[in-house]
Amino acid sequence: MPKVTFIKDGKETTVEFEHGKLEYQHHGLPESFLDVAMNFGIPLEHACGGSCACTTCHLIVRKGMENLSEEQDNELDRLDTAWDLTTSSRLGCQAVIKGDVVVEFPMYTRNYVQEGGGIQLGKSDEKERQNGAQP
Repeated sequence: MPKVTFIKDGKETTVEFEHGKLEYQHHGLPESFLDVAMNFGIPLEHACGGSCACTTCHLIVRKGMENLSEEQDNELDRLDTAWDLTTSSRLGCQAVIKGDVVVEFPMYTRNYVQEGGGIQLGKSDEKERQNGAQP
């Protein structure tokens, strides 16, 4: 069973799922980072609904790149517009998980207004609360 570790603001959350047993959430490709995140309540931005039309689900793969599906041209074209792009960047809605992997949320996204009404232009509200700042 693949283990996926999501790192956000330095905090790690690891989940495990069995291939073919995860309920498909209809956001992104089945068993993509976005699909897994939605199944486990991990807040991964996805302003376009997971249709590879934005970069809000951009993640940086820290370990296990070989355990992901190959990038397709539409994902690579979209990633060209992502903030904080790295050679190990993937879109959460397009990268299908095939084995253990560790990913980190980048500092910025191109979604200036989140689904919940907040703004993400740096640290998340969670990180600010941990540091004693008021949201």
